[in-house]
Amino acid sequence: MSSAITVRIGTRGSPLALYQANLIASELARVSDGTVRGEIVTFTTKGDQLTSERLINSGGKGLFTREIDRAVDTGEVDLGVHSLKDVPSVLPDGQSLIAYPEREDPRDGFLTANGITRLQDLPEAAVLGTASLRRESQALALRPDLKVIPFRGRVETRIEKLERGEADATFLAMAGLKRLELADLAHPVAMRDMLPAAGQGIIAVAARDGALNAEVESALAEIDHGATRAVATAERAFLAELDGSCRTAMAAQLQNVDGTWRLRGEVLTPDGQTKWTALGEALLSAGLEDLAAMGRSIAEEIREQAGGDLPVFTD
Repeated sequence: MSSAITVRIGTRGSPLALYQANLIASELARVSDGTVRGEIVTFTTKGDQLTSERLINSGGKGLFTREIDRAVDTGEVDLGVHSLKDVPSVLPDGQSLIAYPEREDPRDGFLTANGITRLQDLPEAAVLGTASLRRESQALALRPDLKVIPFRGRVETRIEKLERGEADATFLAMAGLKRLELADLAHPVAMRDMLPAAGQGIIAVAARDGALNAEVESALAEIDHGATRAVATAERAFLAELDGSCRTAMAAQLQNVDGTWRLRGEVLTPDGQTKWTALGEALLSAGLEDLAAMGRSIAEEIREQAGGDLPVFTD
């Protein structure tokens, strides 16, 4: 029997981030029959320090990954574990996303403290708490009368803010709620009403190229879920083509619909009153390069619909 190999796993310190890192650690131990053991190393990121303002006012996408990225770069940790929707479309030089366990529910969840189950049923001029530009635009598309206020913080923090009456409603990812066993607090939102963020519900494992032990690489290959990698590839290609950042409201989802890959992407104006949508299809047997090409293609179609320049939030 091989001697145990310790792999240092970098993560944020929130309950959800720790759940995700521990899931990777337990999966590595399972597929390696205990040969690969994960050691969790926590970091506080710039994104964690923001409690009220929007990401666009503090550096945008990457605020939840930079400290962990740096630790991977320097060898302080061997792996970085992220929520894929937080990972910029361009990775740090010399790093790759090397494993994606199976995706959890990608939908948004709608939460209120008063029993209302749909955004459409909120009272006139109700207050919606969210720091997501995508969710803000999509909500205003359905309910332009809403007042939107910034809602930042961990899942538990946002639930507490809602219970204190700081807003009438908020949205949280169903994936995170399920992982924290809080799904019964939310009502899943149909994708026809709110298309989720690219990568929502996916955990991504990052590492330095060529830096891992062969046994660790083998274990990571076993926990990599092929369909989830396909989904991540197409959705991230869409973002990359549009230079996806936290200043433009955009969403993308690849789904297996009746045995065919179907990719839907959309971009909205900040007020939600204009939306550009494009669709793509591919065989389930399509390779990753073909799926990435599809993501780029529908992104180009949306850019053409929008006249070349995408709308951005400026405050």
